[in-house]
Amino acid sequence: MRRLPHLLSLMVTLLACAFLLVPTVQSVLAGLTANYFRGLSSGLTLKWVAEVWTLYADSIFLSIWLAVACLVMTLILGVPAAYALARNPGRLSRILEEFISLPLAVPGLALALALLQLYGAQQGFRAHWSFILVGHVLYTLPFMVRAVQAVLAAIDLKTLEEGAASLGAGRRGALSILWFPTPCPVFLPGASRSSHSLSESSISHGCFTRRF
Repeated sequence: MRRLPHLLSLMVTLLACAFLLVPTVQSVLAGLTANYFRGLSSGLTLKWVAEVWTLYADSIFLSIWLAVACLVMTLILGVPAAYALARNPGRLSRILEEFISLPLAVPGLALALALLQLYGAQQGFRAHWSFILVGHVLYTLPFMVRAVQAVLAAIDLKTLEEGAASLGAGRRGALSILWFPTPCPVFLPGASRSSHSLSESSISHGCFTRRF
């Protein structure tokens, strides 16, 4: 009887994994079969993969480039913002945190339409890939800020900075001593959450122009 709850939780976990993995495996196999209607009995081939690569290689590389550029920008903007919010808790910080999180409450297509309304007259900027990058950064920035802030909020930053300063470290020295060891473990989960950029098609579709 004691093992029953453990077995039930194991069964639920396995069913959830199957619910997620089985459609993925079927989709991959559908792309590798020689004839989709005959299934695996028709044999496996990479013909369709090569066809997709031939048609969409440029778009794939552009998506990867946008994801990497978005990650760099969210690190540059999100980590200092999270540090400032954690370093100075208060009403203003809470208001700013909610303001930064607003893109999460707005559909990606609506965010793209807002960018078009704001920058639509600037044809040079609108036709450049950086226009899509702006939309992706706005959408993924809250993920990075919240991930880093969650770790920093549990640390007494002021006391650590004062301790480093009392040992002779200047402002920059104290930040370098405390900053690099402290939030590095959160960079990976923050970066993984910011990888939503790679699958955020609604913003890309809304900001898309024929020049791409």
